[in-house]
Amino acid sequence: ALPLASCSFLPALRGRAQGEGTMTKHNNVIPNQHFKKKWQFYVKTWFNQPARKVRRRNARDAKAVKTFPRPVAGALRPVVHGQTLRYQTKRRSGRGFTHEELKEAGIPIKLASTIGIAVDHRRRNRSLEGLQENANRLKGYKTNLVLFPRRSKKPKAGDSSPEELSKVEQLKGALLPTKREAPAVEKIAVTDEMKSEKAYYRLRLERVNKRHLGKRTKRAAEAEAAEKDKAK
Repeated sequence: ALPLASCSFLPALRGRAQGEGTMTKHNNVIPNQHFKKKWQFYVKTWFNQPARKVRRRNARDAKAVKTFPRPVAGALRPVVHGQTLRYQTKRRSGRGFTHEELKEAGIPIKLASTIGIAVDHRRRNRSLEGLQENANRLKGYKTNLVLFPRRSKKPKAGDSSPEELSKVEQLKGALLPTKREAPAVEKIAVTDEMKSEKAYYRLRLERVNKRHLGKRTKRAAEAEAAEKDKAK
């Protein structure tokens, strides 16, 4: 008689002894781990969450005071489309405006970074719509811009008046947030011609025409050549 350890039905016996519904494969060790040792070392607590919340708020308030009168959100960013086929339909804030967009808005490149406009020297405009949208974004920002003079006693051309400076308030929140516009849906009346159209039939017909295009073109060329030979 063979010993029990060398029998092929040993895993099945073990599985049934444990009450398992499926049979195990091979003569493996029965999993019987005990995760009860030093469990206190693996418990993570988060008792400092309220204090962290207060600290973050105090840090935001301190940053707002430090950056006054500039917007709390920081520099103005362009509206760009995400990369790759998966995200290209989504619009988000980009790194900075291109040279073409600044030129279209009439803002010098060296002046842009000094008045709160982010500049990206690497990005390129691939479409006219995106260029015009960001240029209009810059123009809108420029109309609402309150520019403080470097020296209060010696204002330069383009600086805001003292009346505007006295009424200035710090902008809190998003700076010109991007809005997702709903696509326009065009509605038309369904005609009898549309109802009589058989889409599947037309699709199959066009597939057949595409499949036999080469043969039909060759046959027509041969027939035309044969007619020319007969005419001679």
